[in-house]
Amino acid sequence: MKVIFLTIGNISSVEHKGIYMDLLRHFREEGHEVYIVCQREQRLRLKTELQKEKGFHVLRVKTGNITQVGFLEKGFSTILIGHQYRKAILKYFNHVKFDLILYSTPPITLVNVVKRVKKQCSAFSYLMLKDIFPQNAVDLGILKKEGPQGFIYKYFRKKEQQLYRVSDKIGCMSKANVDYVREKNPDVEEEKLEICPNTIDGIIVESIDKKAVRERYHIPKDKIVFIYGGNFGKPQDIDYILQVLRAGKRYSFAHFVMCGSGTEFCKLQEFKREGADHLSVIEAIPHKEYVELLRACDIGMIFLDHKFTIPNFPSRLLDYLNNELPVIAATDKNTDLGEIITKYEFGWWCESNRVENYRKLLEQIEGETELISQKGMCGKAYMMDNFTTEHAYKTIINSYNKRS
Repeated sequence: MKVIFLTIGNISSVEHKGIYMDLLRHFREEGHEVYIVCQREQRLRLKTELQKEKGFHVLRVKTGNITQVGFLEKGFSTILIGHQYRKAILKYFNHVKFDLILYSTPPITLVNVVKRVKKQCSAFSYLMLKDIFPQNAVDLGILKKEGPQGFIYKYFRKKEQQLYRVSDKIGCMSKANVDYVREKNPDVEEEKLEICPNTIDGIIVESIDKKAVRERYHIPKDKIVFIYGGNFGKPQDIDYILQVLRAGKRYSFAHFVMCGSGTEFCKLQEFKREGADHLSVIEAIPHKEYVELLRACDIGMIFLDHKFTIPNFPSRLLDYLNNELPVIAATDKNTDLGEIITKYEFGWWCESNRVENYRKLLEQIEGETELISQKGMCGKAYMMDNFTTEHAYKTIINSYNKRS
């Protein structure tokens, strides 16, 4: 089977670990021929290029800048990307008859690319729904439904609805996602929707020199270490994170590690410079080093803005669970992440509207080293039962095989 995967991610190496490349490698290992179309941002000053890499056909398309830019530039680049991808696919893959089209959100502006490939190849189209846009932008105050911005919202909302219509199947991250899409889009056929969660390859956790890793990053060896790894942007609500870190000063047993990048990362660096000894701020590091850092810590942190009305399910959860870390999550009440965490006993959850909620969780954790380890093992077991690449692969293949 020939599979084409469309993404706005920058895939610099097909060996990178993550929800998409783990899945695509699984397709390759099952004997499928995989074609990848990804973006190559203008700032790199590189042209569109097709390469063969470890069995993959990788088409990197020159586009505008999408990451680390303002909303207007990002929006304009996102609108143009559909045309740029169509043109590149026509030039490089026009001779290929695809059987399966895989794509994720963001963005929703690839709808015309999907339409063209689907029509030309009679291919089965599978949407892996990761972001519900433009509503997530409305929740965060980036877009408004009324006034001058209302025209932008209506444009993107129309594209979203078109994408749902052109998709033969829509894989949602959780039951709450399925319920939300069904409620807000009653014209979407119920049989189109299914759960296809974020997944990664399961690993065997090897022992490391925890003390040496902590020394490398100047992390105290005698504290319970809470780590957040990933993007720091508006969805994470940096103001709430800073409130948590300020409150964390009073807990002598705790040390906090913030590792990553993003538009709001500089606020953490500034907070650290004010003299936060209970905090380590580490810029994004290679995945292998990040995994070592995770294993030297005790609890993984998740933050989502309490204003979200859409049910997000952050993929950073997977690395925590895979490395036997329990999680402490502060999110909106619309995601079912907190319900799953507490039901399957692999962490702690509170609503991210009051820092007092978080403080109460910290007080429950103090001195509970055995409980932390127990919850970490529960999380690993839940991940292996529900979030391995094999689960996503089988879900997609089953849907393809049942197509009418």
